[in-house]
Amino acid sequence: MFQGQINLDSAISAEAAANADVLFDLGMLHASGRQGPVNLIAAHKWFNLAAVKGRPDAIAMRREVAEMMSDADIAAAQREARAWMTAH
Repeated sequence: MFQGQINLDSAISAEAAANADVLFDLGMLHASGRQGPVNLIAAHKWFNLAAVKGRPDAIAMRREVAEMMSDADIAAAQREARAWMTAH
């Protein structure tokens, strides 16, 4: 059992501390629908971020997801990725 204190003032979210592997896993969750309905916009966003952080297979997954998306959906995913990068 944990017997200590967590300093919530200095804590950061899991997403903010996410490395390329975590971002890739988030993309897989949204692309596969394992945690709810498939969300291609979210999948593209997370794969895009994973690719930026150096996960090479994220590029192929982002491309595969993009083939199933409209141009408007891709633009929305790109906006979400930029917003996430600005916030984190």
